[in-house]
Amino acid sequence: MNILGLFVVVPVLMILFLFLCKDIKSIRAVMVTGATALLALTAVLVVTFLRERAANPDAEMLLVQSWTWYAPLNITMTLGVDGISVMMIALSSIIVFTGVFSSWNMDMAKEFFLWYCLLTIGVFGFFITIDLFSMFMFYEVALIPMYLLIGLWGTGKKEYSAMKLTLMLMGGSAFLMIGIIGIFFASGATTFNIVDIANSVRIPIEHQRWIFPVTFLGFGVLGALFPFHTWSPDGHASAPTSVSMLHAGVLMKLGGYGCFRVAIYLMPEAAHELGWIFLILTGISVVYGAFSAVVQTDLKYINAYSSVSHCGLVLFAILMLNQTAMTGAVMQMLSHGLMTALFFSLIGLIYGRTHTRDIREMGGLMKIMPFASVCYVIAGLASLGLPGLSGFVAEMTIFVGAFQNKGVFYTVFTIIACCSIVITAVYILRTIGKFLYGPIQDSHHIGLPDAAWYEKVSAVGLIVAIAFMGFYPFGISHIISDSLVPIINKLGAALV
Repeated sequence: MNILGLFVVVPVLMILFLFLCKDIKSIRAVMVTGATALLALTAVLVVTFLRERAANPDAEMLLVQSWTWYAPLNITMTLGVDGISVMMIALSSIIVFTGVFSSWNMDMAKEFFLWYCLLTIGVFGFFITIDLFSMFMFYEVALIPMYLLIGLWGTGKKEYSAMKLTLMLMGGSAFLMIGIIGIFFASGATTFNIVDIANSVRIPIEHQRWIFPVTFLGFGVLGALFPFHTWSPDGHASAPTSVSMLHAGVLMKLGGYGCFRVAIYLMPEAAHELGWIFLILTGISVVYGAFSAVVQTDLKYINAYSSVSHCGLVLFAILMLNQTAMTGAVMQMLSHGLMTALFFSLIGLIYGRTHTRDIREMGGLMKIMPFASVCYVIAGLASLGLPGLSGFVAEMTIFVGAFQNKGVFYTVFTIIACCSIVITAVYILRTIGKFLYGPIQDSHHIGLPDAAWYEKVSAVGLIVAIAFMGFYPFGISHIISDSLVPIINKLGAALV
């Protein structure tokens, strides 16, 4: 079996073994074993990919394998990866692994992890396929469990948040389905394979003009594109810890990944012609999300609006349509996925002990829970772009690439996006100063236990990944940049 298929097979096996579990110890054993296996598979995949890339430097996709599902409509299950999807798989496996430890004491653990594994299947399946039909199928598989995971195990306005998230993302899926069907028939109705369509078919510009905005919008809703972002803060605030980690850390990345893998790659002429419309919306997302985070007092809402800003920066960089900025976009997806997962893991830890997420009701936690507090500071420094951590290399690559585009329009919006760094520093430092330092606001917080061993495993694992990306950015950016060459060539040819 192709190694890529194992990323779906392993979660399926985890589901089957969970059905056999009778107690919490066996449930935890299944989840830790399965999550560790996914990490090991990722390590093998990276080594295999680098070896295959060295042997086939001109191949667009590697480890390709295909099965026919329904021949009359040319529906196949086609697996394949490039450097970008390998990095997304690595991000997913890290967050799935750390998310398991963040859910160590979850109520109704068996049922929770069953839905968690189904969400994992959708996420991995989306990144390993290069077939539009299969991508859409796994996209839907990833969305469906969110309703129950938030509605049953969430907090606060969980029913409202779950319904709002589901309706808005399903609305985006409707646009996406229209776009995929449009691509299929506009390209001759002979294949759903993305690479085959890109290399052998030119979608007429009159079709691109309506398919591109529909497709970009469909994926953009999941990427928190303004003004369709409102599901994100409510969904994050109500979701249980590990679901918030996977949701913000990986699920939102499906939006950015789909935008450049499908919308930009298959419709380059329309991307040049209509991209400025979405560039305005993403510019608003970047600044609006940061300003909104400044005025929040709930830790989860602060991080949720921060995610709107950072994910807006991903779409902003993609729409710059040059190799440097798009490399930065993928690195930003990796960086934001790791640091926002760390944020949500620590917020869940703190909420579980203090029973509040309001920063006005907390203070002096650095003395009470030093380990968790130091980890939160590290996450904050990564978010505001401290050199040596992942946020710096990602944002610098984006802004360097953005300034390569000539013209007043691009320059102005790049400067506006750069201002988000200052705003991010304001809300991060304000939050840290408010609830980690200063006087203790509630005497009941004195003597609260610090992080347990399983919570430390989650936090340390994410911090190591953040630091690794910050200290070794060139190895990662090289893998990403090489895989962007076919997309950049298509964009260049569209201008001729």
